[in-house]
Amino acid sequence: MNNPSGIIIIDKPSGITSHNCISKLRYLLKIRKVGHCGTLDPMASGVLPIMIGSAVKASEFLVDHDKRYFAGIKLGITTDTEDISGNILTKHEGTLPSYEEFASVAKSFVGEIDQVPPMYSALKVGGVKLLDLAREGVTIERKARKVNIYSCNPIEKNGEFFLDVECSRGTYIRTLCADIGNKLGCGACMSSLERSEVGVFKREDAIVFDDLNGMTQEEILSHLIPVEKMFMHYREARMDAFFNRLYSHGEKIKLAKLRGINGEIGEMFRVYDEDGFYSLGEIIEEDGIKYFRQKKIFR
Repeated sequence: MNNPSGIIIIDKPSGITSHNCISKLRYLLKIRKVGHCGTLDPMASGVLPIMIGSAVKASEFLVDHDKRYFAGIKLGITTDTEDISGNILTKHEGTLPSYEEFASVAKSFVGEIDQVPPMYSALKVGGVKLLDLAREGVTIERKARKVNIYSCNPIEKNGEFFLDVECSRGTYIRTLCADIGNKLGCGACMSSLERSEVGVFKREDAIVFDDLNGMTQEEILSHLIPVEKMFMHYREARMDAFFNRLYSHGEKIKLAKLRGINGEIGEMFRVYDEDGFYSLGEIIEEDGIKYFRQKKIFR
């Protein structure tokens, strides 16, 4: 397979970094152009989309997709990292809330909420990662950000509490756990984390990381998912050869000249030519005139 391009979903185990997964695929596939989208902390496991070849150009779009997590939550303990791996800050004395109390509070977080990013995160302030400042013992004020919790389903298993969360990009599940604990009045931290979905990609699409060692290059590449799958929620657009040539060279085209392409300003389309999907296009407006132009080329 020449110049393979597409997305491979890895089921990352806890205990390794996202970069470890990239390095493994680079080594096994003998391909340099490999990148992941949506870092998973070493503690976390689950869905890690890895872009191969020209598909790395799609990384910026996958970051915006919604995600789903299954998280363990430990009531009665707070830590500096907001997860169980951190240094303990407080321990609750007395009786912990019941499952019913926990479930009620967890469900109250559904909707658009304000969330303050944790210090132990890759978010940059003034060009410096908060994580690096935190490791130096520095804590700075962070602005709350709007995130969406589409669902937050509490679960009890053998006396332990869990959350099944569907959320928007930028949501910190650690912080959600800490905020639930704070609202309960006992404190809490995240005890485990699995990512089960990133956009349209689910865990059942994934190759288990440890299985890579027993696979040939051909077997691994047979799991390549076309980058087009990320954009199936956009409408399809096709142009005749003349306009397609102009478009592919970066020219914007008056929308009125294109048959079958219409919509609102800012709307995105999957663009096809005789060889199939190759670009994202968008409708823009300049001086009151609508145009169709490239958003991203994937060849």
